[in-house]
Amino acid sequence: MALFDRFLARQVKTGELTLIHADGTTKQFGTPDPAYNPVTIRLTAPGVAGAIVRHPALGAAEAFMDGRLVIERGDIRDLVNLLKGNSPWERGGGLNPSLPIKLLDKVVHRVDRVNMARRSKKNVAHHYDLSDRLYDLFLDADRQYSCAYFTDAGNSLEQAQDDKKAHIAAKLAIQPGMRVLDIGCGWGGMALYLHAKTGAEVLGVTLSEEQLKVARRRAEEAGVADKVKFELIDYRALTGTFDRIVSVGMFEHVGPPQYKTFFRKCRDLLSADGVMLLHTIGRMGGPGVTDTFTTKYIFPGGYNPALSEIVRGYEGLKFFPTDIEVLRVHYALTIDHWYDRTVAAKDAIVALYDERFYRMWTFYLAGAAAAFRTGGMVNYQIQLSKSRMTLPLTRDYMIEGERALRAGWFPAVRHSRGGGNPDWQAPVMEPKSQPVWIPASAGMTTLRGDSVDG
Repeated sequence: MALFDRFLARQVKTGELTLIHADGTTKQFGTPDPAYNPVTIRLTAPGVAGAIVRHPALGAAEAFMDGRLVIERGDIRDLVNLLKGNSPWERGGGLNPSLPIKLLDKVVHRVDRVNMARRSKKNVAHHYDLSDRLYDLFLDADRQYSCAYFTDAGNSLEQAQDDKKAHIAAKLAIQPGMRVLDIGCGWGGMALYLHAKTGAEVLGVTLSEEQLKVARRRAEEAGVADKVKFELIDYRALTGTFDRIVSVGMFEHVGPPQYKTFFRKCRDLLSADGVMLLHTIGRMGGPGVTDTFTTKYIFPGGYNPALSEIVRGYEGLKFFPTDIEVLRVHYALTIDHWYDRTVAAKDAIVALYDERFYRMWTFYLAGAAAAFRTGGMVNYQIQLSKSRMTLPLTRDYMIEGERALRAGWFPAVRHSRGGGNPDWQAPVMEPKSQPVWIPASAGMTTLRGDSVDG
């Protein structure tokens, strides 16, 4: 008990935390701060304090899930924000397990992340084959289960997810008639969006049987099943050629030993002037390990890479890194919406599973949001090309394309011996065709047959 009190005294300097031990003893930590909601927790059984000291994240999570750590004032998000906010990443903070457990975790993690093909499907099913109803309760209508893009922090989740898709589509510079591969397609939202907005033919691949059913049904209902197809297949088994590849929220399940395999396969699948866009969670520091709570309960085999690990994955493959963007707090804002919706749907989630699952899910979301708000996690968007001259020489085309997509315009092919600059006016030293944007009112039949020479 005394050891746990010292642990909290060191950890909590700003914000108020009240601790009630199982024997009724009460302790106060920290000082009032408007940045943090005051929190009161009660331990209901002996041994809880020791478990948390030995392994803070896992010990606290399991105690909370089992009802041995009860939050009497505030909620789990308030508690996590208070603890994590007092030890931000930039100050070297973190709640680390004891040394023996830390060493054991590293060994287990490195074995676990060797994500061979035979294990990938099982790992994916653990999380993504949960009830459809669960995801409907906290995601947006398009079921975008990845970081949204907030052009304004006050935007709705639906708006931010639409803006994320536009942000990615603009970077891909897709022209009508191109073939696009979506690796880790989820429930099909990105693939359907890319076809609807650009006229491209899209193949989405997943290892989740439940996601596959939904994605195929959505394509059928939209009347585009001949243009947007979905398959249950590991990316390593794919054949064919694609003009563009997009992968959103899948790389976290690949594992460092497979990074070179992933990028080599993507390069082999791309056409000579092909482009890919990778969107992944990443860590701002060097290589690390996934916390035990996440690997045990949420994403077995999952790992968020350091940027250096991603770069090493495509080094030596003659891939041109044409753009790298860091999205910092966007995922914290995204998960805040998911958390609020989860809490609002508590009764429905408990009816689907039970109280323990609900508490696990809220702990997962609270911890994930804090990792992006004050921890060391970000999102990386990395654009790679097989040719140094496929894309315009500046990023302006991304901005113009994103604005056009938001405004409801469609791309048409603009052929020019001198290419086209990002605003599609004067020629630049760019030999490839680039999209030109036309109003949505022109219709897809017009833009598919429309091209400009000169």
